[in-house]
Amino acid sequence: MGQLEGKTAIVTGGTVGIGLATAQRFAAEGAHVFVTGRRKDALDAAVAKIGPNATGVVGDVSDLADLDRLYEAVAQQGRRIDVLFANAGGGEFSTLEQVTEQHFDATFGTNVKGTLFTVQKALPLLNDGASIILAGSTAATVGNEAFGVYGASKAAVRSFARTWAAELKGRAIRVNAIAPGTIDTPGIDGLAPDQEQAVQLKAFLAGKIPLGRLGRPEEIADAVLFLAADQSVFITGTELFVDGGTNQI
Repeated sequence: MGQLEGKTAIVTGGTVGIGLATAQRFAAEGAHVFVTGRRKDALDAAVAKIGPNATGVVGDVSDLADLDRLYEAVAQQGRRIDVLFANAGGGEFSTLEQVTEQHFDATFGTNVKGTLFTVQKALPLLNDGASIILAGSTAATVGNEAFGVYGASKAAVRSFARTWAAELKGRAIRVNAIAPGTIDTPGIDGLAPDQEQAVQLKAFLAGKIPLGRLGRPEEIADAVLFLAADQSVFITGTELFVDGGTNQI
């Protein structure tokens, strides 16, 4: 029997990278997983990889109407939520001088507004004793040049974990944040203008990690599963770093 047998899980931003790897792991552990993504073609491909225990719902977490449709889909199947991984997020490099209103609004719209309303709108469907995992980042704890807006948005997510853990303790709902280090995902490739520079960027980033390599999405999925499953029932309000030692050594 899997660690999430018979449970219902939500993974936002589940079409690639960490989100997809986590959705696949949840399904392998027996959960039915609702996965969101903004592009139908990518979402369909992700659902096919996850298998029959997956339902895809097209949507953008910064759009509250899309979130309503997500939870309507859950309710229509007669399900309640045991695990919520608020994973959807992203960011781009921009120095203080370069930051535009559009850059700020896009980053905070997805990472902060999207996370807040993903959790708020799930509350009526969350079972008592459910687990909420928020996608944080090591960028919230260090001063990465040209990553200030992203880092600030993830610091807000870390704060949410503490506050919501306190607010939801009466229902025994646990809220924790996962803080991945540099993970080899398509998002890393997107930070570079071309493939050659993406390879150079990855090599540079790997050189800053004590374990000497980038992390893999599956390794973050393992940590998210730990926070989702019964092994972590006495853990709430915390932030779990999965960063190869970057922020610890």
